Amino acid sequence: MLEALQYEFMRNALMAGLLAAVACGIVGVYVVVKRIVFISGGIAHASFGGIGLGYFLGINPIIGALFFSLASGLAIGGITRKSRLPADTAIGILWAIGMALGVIFINLTPGYAPDLMSYLFGNILTVPFSDILLMLALDAVIISIVIVFYKEYLILSFDEEYATAVGMPVDKLYLLLLGMIALTVVVLIRVVGMILVIALLTFPAAMARLFTHNMKKMMLLSVFFGFFFSFGGLWLSYELKLPSGATIILLGGTVLAISFGVTKLRLRNNKTKEAA
Repeated sequence: MLEALQYEFMRNALMAGLLAAVACGIVGVYVVVKRIVFISGGIAHASFGGIGLGYFLGINPIIGALFFSLASGLAIGGITRKSRLPADTAIGILWAIGMALGVIFINLTPGYAPDLMSYLFGNILTVPFSDILLMLALDAVIISIVIVFYKEYLILSFDEEYATAVGMPVDKLYLLLLGMIALTVVVLIRVVGMILVIALLTFPAAMARLFTHNMKKMMLLSVFFGFFFSFGGLWLSYELKLPSGATIILLGGTVLAISFGVTKLRLRNNKTKEAA
């Protein structure tokens, strides 16, 4: 693996993995704590419309995904907060529309759509430096928002009714959170692909939650686990000649399953000792 670092694409892959870990580590904690994983999946799949639009217009598909992700996130938030339409229904509608638009735009684009599979399933080895700069900028925006509104989101994550009672702008903060999820989706698309984004958003945060309930510590642990999954999956895919995005997710799922099993076994042993 070390000899591979002489290649620019491998150095870019490591930087992309780190930037993805920061985004999914921070925002993923809110996704897991507030139990809005399905909303994140809806935003991720709706972004396919932007990828298709990018191919159709001849621009970077990531730029198209950025606008579609933000638009779908705000639309889901607005519909679920301002109408009687159930959240899962609104998510399903936008999910399907985004995917359908992506298929139509790609069909209307002359010729073959290059690297389409890397946007669907991820290929961290093909991330160009221009996308790394975009990922860095999006990470900076996410970190800035979390720093400024950390206390508000701490309250909103655990007691939304109290947040409303004390006069916090709950709806605006919720829409801003969905906006951060949209930005995170864009950061993760080139790493694990649109299809697998939801996994990297939840695995590191879910594992971090096994060790602490402190939000700051949870975010730090989640970032660490996210980078561990990205780096470990990248190494395994390089050594075993496997698709990088799928390998990253399978590594994360395996480690998470083992962690859940060890935690459950430890709790069972503690109860047995207390009973004795």
